[in-house]
Amino acid sequence: MKHKKFLITGGSGFIGSAVCRLIINTTQHSVLNLDKLTYAGNPESLLSIKDNERYAFEKIDICDAEDIGRIFNSYRPDIVMHLAAESHVDRSIDGPDSFIQTNIVGTFTLLEQARKYWLELGTEQKNNFRFHHISTDEVYGDLKKDDELFTETSRYAPSSPYSASKASSDHLVRAWQRTFGLPTILTNCSNNYGPYQFPEKLIPLVISNALQGKELPIYGDGKQIRDWLYVDDHARALFHTALNGVIGETYNIGGYNEIQNIEVVQIICSILDDLSPSLNENFSQYKELITYVNDRAGHDVRYAINCSKITDELGWFPEETFETGIKKTVQWYLDNQDWSEQIIKSIKEQDQIGLVK
Repeated sequence: MKHKKFLITGGSGFIGSAVCRLIINTTQHSVLNLDKLTYAGNPESLLSIKDNERYAFEKIDICDAEDIGRIFNSYRPDIVMHLAAESHVDRSIDGPDSFIQTNIVGTFTLLEQARKYWLELGTEQKNNFRFHHISTDEVYGDLKKDDELFTETSRYAPSSPYSASKASSDHLVRAWQRTFGLPTILTNCSNNYGPYQFPEKLIPLVISNALQGKELPIYGDGKQIRDWLYVDDHARALFHTALNGVIGETYNIGGYNEIQNIEVVQIICSILDDLSPSLNENFSQYKELITYVNDRAGHDVRYAINCSKITDELGWFPEETFETGIKKTVQWYLDNQDWSEQIIKSIKEQDQIGLVK
């Protein structure tokens, strides 16, 4: 296979950094990572590849059309993987402005600069160019307990400012493909977890709080259901889709692991009991730290997606079960507690870090 140039936006984020590491560590392709380095962007997630000659980084805001245009013209990418986004539901409720700006205006800016670049390419490179937009299952809204799984043709019904902004960006991507012919591919994923995840999300938050003897806050009754996808499985799916996905198509990516939030927390507590037993005189088992807090406004009850299309058409399937993936994840956070502590200290309102979507 000809070595390709990947332009990855948001490559310093949780999922983006996993994609960057995958490409650099397992292929001969090149990566240029564009990231604004907001609170959730962490260069330390890329220390293992930062000196590789096939990896480069530029600190750029995707809303800056001039800078984005300059990058397209100088780097000459073959594939764009657009992961840059504001992605935390609680933050979107507290302050939706940045979500509208980054997720909608940023995607529009990137699409326009990609279109201008693509139109000027030679025939062969033009035919091989791909714009891969990475989105979320939250655009579909939520499911009742017995509802069938979301598919790629499910109607959009976003519930939060975050999911509404991602739904809008999805529509823009499809419009640029249909109206202008820009060769786009779209993927929607379920909840990710794994190493290097920012500690405001449920799993790293629970691990961090438990190890510090802090409360483990659960929204409502904790019975909200999520489908959990190990981040390295997701990275493989994204890379494979970028190379082999059909132009104009959408692919759902999930882990086939529907679990209630309270069960996730209880599983983590059990693993920690085995791997790092409590030495705190105030509790003997980590589950004693579980507390229930008022539910979030507009909280979706259940997300679950049908991934048969990407399996049947592209041959991808998740390698990790939740049992294997969560054990790896907990062990990684135990082995890298300094990483989490440094991030938490950098957040001004560290005691108000949000809960999972």
